[in-house]
Amino acid sequence: MYSLMLLNGGIGNRVAAGRPKQFIEVAGRPIIVYSLVAADAVPEIDQIVLNYPEGFREEIERLVDDYAIQTPVTYVKAGASRHESVAAMLPECCNDRVLVHESARPLVGTADFKLLVADPRENVSLMLPIPFTVAPVDPETALVAGSLERDRLRNVQLPQKFLKADLADAHEQARDKQLVFTEDATLCAVTGHDVYFIDGQDTNIKVTTPTDVKLAGFLLGGGDDV
Repeated sequence: MYSLMLLNGGIGNRVAAGRPKQFIEVAGRPIIVYSLVAADAVPEIDQIVLNYPEGFREEIERLVDDYAIQTPVTYVKAGASRHESVAAMLPECCNDRVLVHESARPLVGTADFKLLVADPRENVSLMLPIPFTVAPVDPETALVAGSLERDRLRNVQLPQKFLKADLADAHEQARDKQLVFTEDATLCAVTGHDVYFIDGQDTNIKVTTPTDVKLAGFLLGGGDDV
């Protein structure tokens, strides 16, 4: 069985909606609800560990009740960063295997979670090939510093799954070395744990900007009325 850590602590400054972006309605539902509903339909997920921004716990709990989420939910206050939030949520997970997702990716489907659960390997992330050229640069001088082999690069997505002990060890090493990561697949890989990838969906976008909100509304069937 799996505990799902659903990251939900951001305040959405880049969306500029005046409130955390997870409460923005897209195609008739708050963004956070899509991930909750998708996870709730996965029998192997028997716990959701859900964090929340300061001052918004009651609103989050109300949404969980309003949408009749049946999977037991454990609430954790959000940390100062995504990295810190995952570290705070891990001890609350009651299973030896965990999934990590973020509410800012509302186009996740139940099938995405099931794909990860069915994979026989312990540490696995959804990822996508990068369909454009990327290059290392020096931001201070605006110089292009070289080239990268596109075939050996992947766009990291969520959800991801991990052996809880591996993810906890990775966070412990990061703390000792004062390292901060923006997602956990590369964190585990850098700290010595084998991490594999499987292909995700290009529709599984992260909602970060007002343009992303409109695109998510279109993909979720709401057209431009978001």
